[in-house]
Amino acid sequence: MAESPKDIQVVTEAEIEAVPPPKQPSNSNGATHQTPEELVARAIAPVKREFLRPPPPTRTNQNDGASDADSKANAKQSESSLVKEKKSKRQLKRERRQEQKSALHLCAEIAKTGDVNACPYKDKCRFSHDLQAFMDQKPADLEGECPFISADAPCPYGLACRFAGTHKDVASATTGNMLKQSSEVNGLSKDVQKLLWKNKMRFTKADAVLKSLGLMGPNKKKMLVDKEEGEVVLNDSHAAAGETESKNAANDSVDCSECPLTAEDNLEEASATEELRPLKKAKSVVDENCCSDEVENGATVLEKDIGKDSAETELLHTADDGLAEPDRSLKIHPREKKLIDFREKLYLAPLTTVGNLPFRRVCKILGADVTCGEMAMCTNLLQGQASEWALLRRHSSEDLFGVQICGAYPDTVARTVELIDKECTVDFIDINMGCPIDIVVNKGAGSCLLTKPLRMKGIIEAASGTVDKPITVKVRTAYFEGKNRVDSLIGDIGSWGATAVTIHGRSRQQRYSKLADWDYINQCARKAPSTLQVLGNGDIFSYVDWNNHISDCPELSSCMIARGALTKPWLFTEIKEQRHWDICSGERLNILKDYVRFGLEHWGSDRKGVETTRHFLLEWLSYTCRYIPVGLLDVIPQRLNWRPPSYYGRDDLETLLASDSAADWIRISEMLLGKVPDGFTFAPKHKSNAYDRAENG
Repeated sequence: MAESPKDIQVVTEAEIEAVPPPKQPSNSNGATHQTPEELVARAIAPVKREFLRPPPPTRTNQNDGASDADSKANAKQSESSLVKEKKSKRQLKRERRQEQKSALHLCAEIAKTGDVNACPYKDKCRFSHDLQAFMDQKPADLEGECPFISADAPCPYGLACRFAGTHKDVASATTGNMLKQSSEVNGLSKDVQKLLWKNKMRFTKADAVLKSLGLMGPNKKKMLVDKEEGEVVLNDSHAAAGETESKNAANDSVDCSECPLTAEDNLEEASATEELRPLKKAKSVVDENCCSDEVENGATVLEKDIGKDSAETELLHTADDGLAEPDRSLKIHPREKKLIDFREKLYLAPLTTVGNLPFRRVCKILGADVTCGEMAMCTNLLQGQASEWALLRRHSSEDLFGVQICGAYPDTVARTVELIDKECTVDFIDINMGCPIDIVVNKGAGSCLLTKPLRMKGIIEAASGTVDKPITVKVRTAYFEGKNRVDSLIGDIGSWGATAVTIHGRSRQQRYSKLADWDYINQCARKAPSTLQVLGNGDIFSYVDWNNHISDCPELSSCMIARGALTKPWLFTEIKEQRHWDICSGERLNILKDYVRFGLEHWGSDRKGVETTRHFLLEWLSYTCRYIPVGLLDVIPQRLNWRPPSYYGRDDLETLLASDSAADWIRISEMLLGKVPDGFTFAPKHKSNAYDRAENG
């Protein structure tokens, strides 16, 4: 891998805590004297003895019982101190507004120009205009150069940039903004976002396809007339947050406020079963003569008209019903779509939280062929939530890119697909039907759809009939353990309109425990029709795993790589070069430097951007610490289910990178992004492994 620029920070020996030299493990630890084969049988990584840390000394204190009680009490007290006070949405909003007025949050226009009179909103601006107070509390600049200084373009963050001392010209940030926009696409325009907020976006293609498939529900569309503005608004189930809805619509809608930006596993368990709700009331398809303004993306808005009488309103519904007959001609046959050949391409799976744009850029450099954005909830996209639309961002280096969406009903998925097709540049759209997260499953989405094949059929048919982009599907083997059912659906999935299906070799109930069932994946691939590409997913951690899965089943088009890429993103290089890469600690640090540079370009080089980059870097380090260097293993390659013992690396940096303590992850982040703010703490979001020292050591 090419050396990354030295504009981040040079690491010195003084920054890495010295560790004792490797010692021979104590004889009191019988486990260390097991053979490598015995350790592998117990899913323990067979690290060479000379690198193992000595076991902790055994306690001989007679008051062991009291000590245990004290330690448990202290642990419970520290855990309770970490629990944040639950606040209402109104209180959180009020606190955010107050914080925006503080000196920490300088107005962006003033930061760009350095002129306190540059803000067009003057006293009505929500942010601080006290330039002197901002400069007094601003921390010292980070070492290195501003990530936006390339091409002699001014930094879009101006004085707020943590590298402001390296700026050449802060007079204008226009060029800098153009530079940032040229490398990333799929942003949501303000005009479209306002239409989504006001529930005025029209989905003509989706509604026509839904009607032709009989998935639109009864043709009873309530229209609310605002007497003050004379504005006609359709009462749809996707009402914008903060607007008043009727009771009927509220009962039918999905509570999207509970859908997270990045799904978390640490939510309370709830029942996975749900009652089948009535079909949502869809928006009417109106003739062009009944519409006024058109948005740039082709979506039309219902015009403002005070003087419409009942006869004209009846004509509107007649025009809507008149489209019912020719709708079937709009559906595109799967063979007419632009297909993507996934065969033997290295596919980086959509990864929640860590699979962000900077991480995907790192994987592209290391050899990934296909990338896919993080899972986005359809209901949140239809509400115009900027945080959810950020998951669809695409970098110019991602030459074969798709987005993954998750929805519970055909109408939400079809409208989301149409909206993405208009607003975004993507090569394919993946529908998640395998997510095991409780909050997703309890909404009827994700792997819950595996229990409702008719719902699956409606979603796939509606989505594939709405756009000509390839529609792919990701599933698990089943919902319940021991009740696999994808093999009985694999023949139908292709006829419903999907061009490819990825099978994760575990059930929803299994989550990530036990090894993936590749025999069942191969069985499904052999049953699939020739027009449907089948990809496998689960436990690929070396080029040997990749080769075995591809050779065992010629019907398998490719394999999707997920957690293996989180732990060692150079896995793509290993597969392409067919070798076990004994990567050194310096090369691994260079990869982290690249990630930090990409993160600052994506999230920004101001205070908020630096801390956002730090947060996602720490989330990623909670996975990379599981990697064991090839030169330290008695048996290669490493398997994904092996538990790494405590060991020393071949140098201090390698030892630091192997630490499972969040305190050491924070120290690594400080080497790249400077000191953390006062009171900073971090605990990993995922809980696939338990961390004894997750609260910063």
